[in-house]
Amino acid sequence: MAHRIITQVVFTGVRIIGRAVSESYRQAAASQKYAAAGQQAGGGFSSSTITMDEACQILNVGPSKMGQIDEAFVTERFKRLFDLNDPKKGGSFYLQSKILRARERIEREVQGFKQMAEREQELSEGFKPKWTKEGK
Repeated sequence: MAHRIITQVVFTGVRIIGRAVSESYRQAAASQKYAAAGQQAGGGFSSSTITMDEACQILNVGPSKMGQIDEAFVTERFKRLFDLNDPKKGGSFYLQSKILRARERIEREVQGFKQMAEREQELSEGFKPKWTKEGK
């Protein structure tokens, strides 16, 4: 009689665990599909969704030509607009966040062009290793 009860408990437990595992797998697959669809559609709140043209329009700076943007001017415009839209002064948190994302996008673009220029310069000069000790 005891072995029958133990067998029923074991089979019931295995059935419950099996259902939980299969349901969690289905949820993970659905979540992965949803995330992939969101990435393809360009949705989400990531700062990468803002275009360079939109960032330039938000901060009212000229469009970047191969990373040639006056960073001091961008910083000045950012600080001014960010302070004007302070929620404590009656501004909009949404606009403040758009201004922040625009500055981040412009900085990322300029940084990328600087890195490309450094690589191009290094390639044109040839490989010159930097020594850690001054004697070499």
